[in-house]
Amino acid sequence: MSATEDTSRYALGHSDRELDRLSAQARVTDPITRQFFREAGITRGMRVLDVGSGAGDVALLLAELIGDTGEVVGVDRAPGALAVARERASSRRNVSFREGDPARMPFERGFDAVVGRYVLQFQPDPVAMLRALTRHLHPGGIVAFHELDWDGVQSFPPSPTYDQCCRWISETLRMLGAETRMGIKLHSTFVAAGLPAPSMRLGAVVGGGVNSADCLKLVTDLIETFLPDMGRLGVATAADIDIENLSDRISREVTSSNSVIVGRAEMGAWTRV
Repeated sequence: MSATEDTSRYALGHSDRELDRLSAQARVTDPITRQFFREAGITRGMRVLDVGSGAGDVALLLAELIGDTGEVVGVDRAPGALAVARERASSRRNVSFREGDPARMPFERGFDAVVGRYVLQFQPDPVAMLRALTRHLHPGGIVAFHELDWDGVQSFPPSPTYDQCCRWISETLRMLGAETRMGIKLHSTFVAAGLPAPSMRLGAVVGGGVNSADCLKLVTDLIETFLPDMGRLGVATAADIDIENLSDRISREVTSSNSVIVGRAEMGAWTRV
């Protein structure tokens, strides 16, 4: 998802291609997010603040959970992303979007829950952000975030190209200022923000051999997004990556060895305040 700080800090940008990538990613990761939010207690009739809405994928997921009697307010700093989100949610009367930083902006009413997906990893101070967001909650309100840990990726039998691509992505993210282990740091971040210790869950996108397409697409799409940055930062050259043939090359490698591909760790944390 998009960062809520200055959009220049967001490592992945807000191009049309990136918004398309986010929507493709959402189709794969939404079931994991939905499980986290359900366990957190997001349910019908709630008023929910979606932090870093981007193109609206999480807001639309939330709309299913809270039903017609609930309300979702999504916030992002990127006007282009919000234009897409508003168009996608145009038929839903209980989903709206606002431009700005939810950690600083006022709202006319409080919320039953504050949530986000892939947001804290891009914040310069996620502890301060969580602390500020809690002021929007009613007593007993829910704080729930879904973040990543890139140390969770693996393959067996090893797929060298897949493993290398994941290392390239993780290194590029770190060099661009993102926290690649935000998932496992959720507990300490919640506690440091003065929140009760959260409940946590771990998930991952997993596939084997010919059934690993979803896992591989998540990675190859990110490689394409990061291609200019990888060259600029000295992570990998265009020749190293060979983007035109990467998808076919990695698919053949995984299929021929019947490798099991495990994606980055998808981690959820939630608590009530």
